[in-house]
Amino acid sequence: MGPGLYSEIGKKARDLLYRDYLTDQKFTVTTYTSTGVAITASGTKKQDFIFGEIQSQLKKKNITVDVKANSESNLLTTVTVDELATPGLKTIFSFVVPDQRSGKVELQYLHDYAGVNTSIGLTANPIVNISGVFGTKAFAVGADVSFDTASGNFTKYNAGLSVTNADLIAALTLNNKGDSLSGSYYHLVSPLSSTAVGAEVIHSFSSNENTLTFGMQHALDPLTTVKARFNNYGKATALIQHEWRPKSFLTISGEVDTKAIEKSSKVGLSLVLKP
Repeated sequence: MGPGLYSEIGKKARDLLYRDYLTDQKFTVTTYTSTGVAITASGTKKQDFIFGEIQSQLKKKNITVDVKANSESNLLTTVTVDELATPGLKTIFSFVVPDQRSGKVELQYLHDYAGVNTSIGLTANPIVNISGVFGTKAFAVGADVSFDTASGNFTKYNAGLSVTNADLIAALTLNNKGDSLSGSYYHLVSPLSSTAVGAEVIHSFSSNENTLTFGMQHALDPLTTVKARFNNYGKATALIQHEWRPKSFLTISGEVDTKAIEKSSKVGLSLVLKP
């Protein structure tokens, strides 16, 4: 296996520390038509506001078409073609209605020793993004750069590296145009119980501040997982997730500020239903 894409550097630690945590209420249901179209409807309550979204997905051979509409009257269409012309090459075309400047073409190429992702906006003066990772599954280095052809300026330039072995993944990235340095690690303690620990430290050069986050997860049984995290600002968060039937999950999450106990804690709930 190759090094993957740039977005995968440090992804294991990010998923452990941030994925599935929520402080809102979300409900998602998916159904399938007789022709194979997957239809997903979701609603999210944030404070006193409710946001809705409906998505349909059709797969045929190596082509996938996604159409997503939300409560803000936006319609996002994404067409993905896998293995186009050569193995490992993926082409993605996307646009948002009514935004006429949202059209974008993206190419992804995965090789045994490289992973490259390029995208360009379909406008007269587009933003061009290029990211690449080179190496192996065990060690990889990469960079992510965006250039605005209208202003002639770089809007993003990041770099990173990752080291992977059987049970440990470490990553180091330089982000925000060199203003922040992030280091993370993920350690799989026990594959049988999916027990893992991880941490991330972020240093901002402009503010000279550090953010340190620790996290862990453990499977109580094959269908139930608990996670917890804590950062140096005193925020403690935990969740329990239960797969009550195949691909259907109930997740309950809570957050408390240990340095301000008098403040009310935050509780999130997510219910995902799939046939």
